[in-house]
Amino acid sequence: MDHSHGNPLTAKDVSLVELRDMLAEFAKAREWDKFHSPRNLLLALVGEVGELSKKFQWKGEVATGLPNWISSDKEHLEEELSDVLLYLVRLADVCGLDLGQAVLTKLVKNARKYPIAKASSTSS
Repeated sequence: MDHSHGNPLTAKDVSLVELRDMLAEFAKAREWDKFHSPRNLLLALVGEVGELSKKFQWKGEVATGLPNWISSDKEHLEEELSDVLLYLVRLADVCGLDLGQAVLTKLVKNARKYPIAKASSTSS
């Protein structure tokens, strides 16, 4: 997060609720709410996922931590990942969903579906 604009939050302090509220305020101030329908946000999200996938296209398998990537490529990757997250959080908000709670519920379901003993030798 860019601290040069007087934002007192650090990355570790930002909750999904705070991010949701910042995005809602950002959109409202620019009168973008009329454009932020679930459909439009979903299509924007899909577009951003496409841009994210281009960062990996034609690279073959990429090592964890991206040791062979230059800093400008990593920075661009961060931007694309951020775009995906921002649209995802905004989409959940305009749909009236609590994304944080949904994630916690999904983790519990996954833990039941993939117990450690069963999942340790398989991939997701």
